[in-house]
Amino acid sequence: MQAYRNLVLFCVAALALATTAVHAAPQGKAAPAGAMSASVPGWLVGAWTLVRCDNVYPGGHRVELYGHDPQGRWMIDAQGHYMMLIARAKRMPFATGDKSRGTPGEYRAASLDVNAHYGSIAIQGDKMTTHIEQASFPNWNGRGATTHYTRDGDQLTYIVAKPSSGASDGAHGEVVWRRVD
Repeated sequence: MQAYRNLVLFCVAALALATTAVHAAPQGKAAPAGAMSASVPGWLVGAWTLVRCDNVYPGGHRVELYGHDPQGRWMIDAQGHYMMLIARAKRMPFATGDKSRGTPGEYRAASLDVNAHYGSIAIQGDKMTTHIEQASFPNWNGRGATTHYTRDGDQLTYIVAKPSSGASDGAHGEVVWRRVD
């Protein structure tokens, strides 16, 4: 119960922090220690909406991790700080209406139906490097990765080499975002 409560509080606080950072960060202010100082191109800064978040298995089979119409926001500021939230569009509410009194099944669904993390991002050429500070999947805390990305107008696609599920079966993640501002 406490873990779920912490996840919800984390998501709300991180989203509020990211929203504030994106819209109120003073220009020219130095990034805090630990943030990536590499290039953050102007086209990357702003708000993005999720188009697709799939696992792709050997042979091309796809699994829509958050359902057919996943929801998500990715907010990135000019200093390279980001906050990301991905969720299943149709989530089941807790029967009691009290998140501290959920059933094991309700907690499991709540955990699997949302993915949130924040950290820093940088772009160099056709490579995107991220460092996750905190994540709803705690195994990703402190994790960094570099991957190729493609950009087609206002759409950005990248691969997650070791997704939080399916990696042991040879899957990689494919995530597609569309710029909204």
